[in-house]
Amino acid sequence: MNDRPARRPAKPYRRPKKDPVRILAFEALRAVDERDAYANLVLPPLLRKAREKGDFDARDAALATELVYGTLRRQGTYDTIIASCVDRPLREVDPPVLDVLSLGAHQLLGTRIPPHAAVSASVELARVVLGDGRAKFVNAVLRKITAHDLEEWLEKVAPPYEDDPEEHLAVVHAHPRWVVSALWDALGGGRAGIEDLLEADNERPEVTLVARPGRSTTDELLAAAGEESALPGRWSPYAVRLAEGGEPGALEAVAEGRAGVQDEGSQLVALALASVPLEGPDARWLDGCAGPGGKAALLGALAAERGAALLASEKQPHRARLVGRALAGNPGPYQVIAADGTRPPWREGVFDRVLVDVPCTGLGALRRRPEARWRRRPEDVAGFAPLQRDLLREALRAVRVGGVVGYATCSPHPAETKAVVDDVLKREGVGAEWIDARPYMQGVPALGEGPDVQLWPHLHGTDAMYLALLRRTA
Repeated sequence: MNDRPARRPAKPYRRPKKDPVRILAFEALRAVDERDAYANLVLPPLLRKAREKGDFDARDAALATELVYGTLRRQGTYDTIIASCVDRPLREVDPPVLDVLSLGAHQLLGTRIPPHAAVSASVELARVVLGDGRAKFVNAVLRKITAHDLEEWLEKVAPPYEDDPEEHLAVVHAHPRWVVSALWDALGGGRAGIEDLLEADNERPEVTLVARPGRSTTDELLAAAGEESALPGRWSPYAVRLAEGGEPGALEAVAEGRAGVQDEGSQLVALALASVPLEGPDARWLDGCAGPGGKAALLGALAAERGAALLASEKQPHRARLVGRALAGNPGPYQVIAADGTRPPWREGVFDRVLVDVPCTGLGALRRRPEARWRRRPEDVAGFAPLQRDLLREALRAVRVGGVVGYATCSPHPAETKAVVDDVLKREGVGAEWIDARPYMQGVPALGEGPDVQLWPHLHGTDAMYLALLRRTA
């Protein structure tokens, strides 16, 4: 007699359900991880392709965008939480598995998606892209994460502020510790200010347009977008802010290049340089680091109104082509060249105004490129330093005596801002003096003690652009 219990019949195999929204989000995260791509470049073509196939509507696109950007912004926080739920170091978890876990963690802790739906959808995604075996691992980890909400998890995994302020802020606000330290040094002040800044870095930025003078107006853009979809800029007279979900490319002026997408901080930098009064000629302007062309297009339009000509120089040929597209149709004279600003082809002292928006770590644009905070390393700051100094030195040589140079960078890191200017001005043979930049950003509050200007996301609603204005004296 056989006393063994009868075997339960095996469950029939169920084909995993393909969720196009989450599959697209996963593909975008893999591109960011594998190819060092940027989400703002990867995601739009993926969304466009999905819409063309008929898989997506506007709500699907909005969810996919939130999943990608939300996961990237909070990656460090989610990694810390996931690490407490697995029995191995995170470096031993395959990156595709970690991407699925991060997407699931964001749905559980950063959205209003019900927990059971977030887990179920993530496990189904794992079955499609990873296979049934690893889907079980995903299921087990995410079920552990459902035990607490985000606030409870942060209390468990973040050290107390009193014990380690920088590490506490790093975990709670999802920034690498060294970035927290650098931003805090640049900002100064106590806990409230740095927390406001880190929180602003984690907010989705507005889409801001620029009406290029002589080619478009803010009234045209506001009318085209509609009263419910657009607002005037806060500080720039040429800025228009689109409501969430606004499509810049759908506006005729943007499609024709008469207007463009440009953060208001970048507009303020170009406008300040153009506003400094000069004695003598004001006929030749230079944008020495012009790619991808936003500031060059605004400068070109402003120069055209005064009868001045703009030379836009960009070292990388493919970026120089982007500059050419941005300037196409400019009403005044301009030229675009591919040239190295540290070994310039132009003669010394031939320009009246020069802008150098130098390459940098991009720590001022973490709202727009959230993956950059995890990609950059402290040594990158030192790596950019020689180039930044060389570009500023050559810009001062390029401008005539009495002319003005604008040194700009999208980083508030002290080593990329005032330290660069101070160092160049101390070098023998560079005759220049500071110009107080604050009067040339009229109406903009909280600009500090000068003479340079540092903009901030939490104070101004812009990227953290830095500007120093210098006049050549010898």
